[in-house]
Amino acid sequence: MIIDWLKDFSPVTQALFATLFTWGVTALGASLVFFFKNINKKVLNAMLGFAAGVMIAASFWSLLSPAIEMAEQSGTPSWIPAAVGFLLGGAFLWSVDKVLPHLHLNQPVEEAEGIKTSWQRSILLVLAITLHNIPEGLAVGVAFGAVAADLPSASLAGAIALAIGIGIQNFPEGAAVSIPLRREGFSRFKSFIYGQASGIVEPIAGVIGAFAVMSMQSILPYALSFAAGAMIYVVIEELIPESQQGSKTDISTVGAMIGFVIMMVLDVALG
Repeated sequence: MIIDWLKDFSPVTQALFATLFTWGVTALGASLVFFFKNINKKVLNAMLGFAAGVMIAASFWSLLSPAIEMAEQSGTPSWIPAAVGFLLGGAFLWSVDKVLPHLHLNQPVEEAEGIKTSWQRSILLVLAITLHNIPEGLAVGVAFGAVAADLPSASLAGAIALAIGIGIQNFPEGAAVSIPLRREGFSRFKSFIYGQASGIVEPIAGVIGAFAVMSMQSILPYALSFAAGAMIYVVIEELIPESQQGSKTDISTVGAMIGFVIMMVLDVALG
């Protein structure tokens, strides 16, 4: 059983293994470029909606809810860490969004956000998905770091459930990078390399998150809420708008509903 196997490692190592898994699923999604040159717009919208649903559910069930419970157990008014951490997480992603050059799907290069640069469109597309993956890796790392606090609201099974959920929604994100690059004329191999590279930040963010909360356990409720705020910022700022482009966007909503339910079931059943 994977839980028994992971128990032999420190939370930081556990976070590293978990985020290597989520990165691997990103690469698996990017590998679709070896089989397809184009992706149906409705399918892409459904996949992006699914990713949004997973992230929304994970933000509450895996991050905010445990943060509130931990604050209650410490005697702190439960809403303070949740509200402060959540807003700080959103502010952090807002700041990165304004600085890091990136380009959303289906947008002309002239509409790239962040600091103006002459970087190629391909790099800007990869950086947009990389921006998604910062809070995802951080969330997984913080969840595993929380297990070291030995609190009832933080369990190894729950952290694993979060990693599985993030991994599932990384699959369409990998494809959402590699296939458009192939359509723009890149080779299949180069498109794959760029697509999987968007997930490399997750192990880095995961290790940092786990180490930070283990070193300063008093910030744990804030750290969990911070990761939740960063994820919700990505959902509202990027995933939902991108999934609603084109006609018949109801499929995006259905995808989001399914993603939410799957992540909720994972967290409740395993956590």
